[in-house]
Amino acid sequence: MSETIHVRQFDNGLVLVAEPMPWLGSVACSFRVPGGYQYDPPDRLGTAELTCEMVFRGAGDRDSQALIGHLDSLGAQYGESVGTAGAQFGVALLAQSLPEVLPLYADVLRRPWLPEEKLEQAREVVLQEVRAVEDEPAHKVLQELRRLYYPDPLGRPSHGTLESVPRITLEDVRQFHGRFYQPQGAIFGVAGQFDWDQLQRLVEQHFGDWSGDELPQIELQAAGERYRHFEQDSQQTHVAVAFPTVPYRHDDYFPAAVAASVLGRGMSSRLFTQVRERRGLCYAVWASYHTLRDRAAVLCYAGTTADRAQQTLDVMIEQIHHLAQGITSEELQRVKAQVKSRLVMQQESSSSRAGTLVGDYYHLGRVRSLAEVQQRMDCLILQEVNRYLAENPPRVTTVVTLGPSPLEVNLAVP
Repeated sequence: MSETIHVRQFDNGLVLVAEPMPWLGSVACSFRVPGGYQYDPPDRLGTAELTCEMVFRGAGDRDSQALIGHLDSLGAQYGESVGTAGAQFGVALLAQSLPEVLPLYADVLRRPWLPEEKLEQAREVVLQEVRAVEDEPAHKVLQELRRLYYPDPLGRPSHGTLESVPRITLEDVRQFHGRFYQPQGAIFGVAGQFDWDQLQRLVEQHFGDWSGDELPQIELQAAGERYRHFEQDSQQTHVAVAFPTVPYRHDDYFPAAVAASVLGRGMSSRLFTQVRERRGLCYAVWASYHTLRDRAAVLCYAGTTADRAQQTLDVMIEQIHHLAQGITSEELQRVKAQVKSRLVMQQESSSSRAGTLVGDYYHLGRVRSLAEVQQRMDCLILQEVNRYLAENPPRVTTVVTLGPSPLEVNLAVP
């Protein structure tokens, strides 16, 4: 199956990246603008999230009900999210409806009403998201882990806090939209069935006269302390651990990602086998690779009972540090099979592929084709992964716990 990836940068800075998937009857678009929470004012965290919530509450010549009704009438599946460096809007629908959906998203991104009478409704939605994290200990401990591990503003809570969200004014939202919903740094990804020439004309028509200024530089603060405990009267303890790895754009990304999968992805991973199956210390345990543009981490989590929390943490750290001694051939082959399965599923999902196009271009300045990823994984040998681990031995730097009492954290390498 041949792969063609089209890329065009428009005069205003907007990048369009598209991959035809003609065997599908659908098309998916992923619109990324640089309105991420790293740009939130320090005393009004949640501004990016509230802005993302507000742009759908009327845009162009449609109120919020008409906007949603139009999308539903097209049979579209849609959603949006806010990340560290950008806000992303995704939509998937039948291929013939692409000319109808692009002007709608042009209105949402460029001409939202941002009506004053809708601000409190949108604010309450964001506050509900904040409360949901507070009510879900696993989410809270991982949110705090990212906040400690990454230097501010990169590790901020995406939805803000119960104290900061009520401070955000409509003028804050309008200023944020005007500054960060703009073509400089914007990437549009399209995957599925489409005509490239027509797509370029449509994007030029609806976004070609969009304008914006150069994005501001982010000033990074020092990362947080190495260990933080949140006291909660409970029989459960939630443990989150982080250690550094290389970002997605690094030459060693593939061996680093394989190592993270061996550690904590699935029921054959080392953490699952050693912490849950063999010792019965917890009911949930995993590790996940997490990347920003210039730095990354492996984030690990375990949920356990209070009386087993100390041993759970000790074994997790032991297994992470033990990874420096290398992985086995069987472990490498298992991860390769998992990657191959995910690549096959991407070939069947225009939404997944559109999001990957945007992510690749943001991190790499280009797109890795599915064939390139497959070839890279096929060529990855055991010695390469173990060389990476020997040169970059995993060392835990950050621990967060939530439960009835703090734990002893020993980060010394035996």
